[in-house]
Amino acid sequence: MILTRARPGSRSAVASALAASLLLYACATETKITAPPASQPPAPAPPAAPVPRPERPPLPPPPAARAAPLPLAPPIGFAALEGWDREDHAAALDMFRASCGAAKDVAAHEVCLRARDLGPQDEVIARAFWETNFRVQPVGGDRAPDEGLLTGYFSPEYAARPTRQFPFTSAVRARPADLPAADVGAGGGTVPYRDRQAIENSPADQPLAWMKPEDLFFLQIQGSGVLDFPDGRRQRAVYAANNGMSFVGIAAPMRAQGLLTDNNTSGEMIRAWLAQHRGPDADDVMRRNPRYIFFTLQPYDGREPSGAAGVTLTPGRALAVDPSKHDYGALYWINGEAPALNGAFPVYRRLAMALDTGSAIRGEVRADLYLGTGEDAGAEAGRVRHRLKLYRLVPVLETSAAP
Repeated sequence: MILTRARPGSRSAVASALAASLLLYACATETKITAPPASQPPAPAPPAAPVPRPERPPLPPPPAARAAPLPLAPPIGFAALEGWDREDHAAALDMFRASCGAAKDVAAHEVCLRARDLGPQDEVIARAFWETNFRVQPVGGDRAPDEGLLTGYFSPEYAARPTRQFPFTSAVRARPADLPAADVGAGGGTVPYRDRQAIENSPADQPLAWMKPEDLFFLQIQGSGVLDFPDGRRQRAVYAANNGMSFVGIAAPMRAQGLLTDNNTSGEMIRAWLAQHRGPDADDVMRRNPRYIFFTLQPYDGREPSGAAGVTLTPGRALAVDPSKHDYGALYWINGEAPALNGAFPVYRRLAMALDTGSAIRGEVRADLYLGTGEDAGAEAGRVRHRLKLYRLVPVLETSAAP
């Protein structure tokens, strides 16, 4: 669901502005030299002064790319992207300027600088920027991409209590002192520690808060969220560590047991079932997933959370990916269609950036789309289970190519 945003400016004027901008990039290093009069001996030319760039937000040095990058398929034209003509190219450019500091290689770093120099633009200039500075590579295929899976995630908001009281009976736990130190982050794990059941059966050592069991379970799946306390305090629960166990989804076993029907295993339906069966029955289902997440609490500033790339996530345009297959800061066109769950949007076609990861996100044609904070975002995210075609937008340094 991309809304097209109109901006003022005639097509001919902005096209001329874009051509002038691209010409400046091509000619920025040329120095004009004027010959001296014939009656005088030629004087040495003074050193050329550097051409200043406009001021822009600083970028960190580009980190090294993966030692063995994945082979790229032959490029295709932008016209081959379903929905490209209906994309909000200007909104995508706004997202890119804000997030492209996570770029992983020299070409991506340079295109990020170009976008920040360009600033906000209308649809004509924004679309020309994409088509001039990138080429399209299908992911996983030759001229057509392999098909994979698109899901959604969000930052939940849940009620919490400072002390244990029914139904707030599950402790939000900090990283335990005896957890092995080999934790590599949300996308990896530790040396295997105790499983979910063993942790829940152990005493909670100075719990950070107390939550309803099903809410804590979903908070652990999402990796972060906002906790609302009765006194009006709001705190962000932030991923701190995991127990080193692999993530196991509970939708499939719930379908296999006949607890939910095949097309009715959205996040909201699973959470509703767990709440209705709170106690031993719900505990037995949740413990099929042995992975357990520990948290820290931070003040809530009202902003969207940051992903694994250290960049604030833009709702609807940030992706969690498998970091062994994709670089953080890489740009993609997603084509998610043929939803498997009731009530889902029929298609997701848009530009999005790889800024996060998750324990269940594994494989090259696999992505999790961040959809924002709160109940509405959670309802949408829980229905996203779409067939995915993924296209990588590879930055190019040539400035003479026509859009």
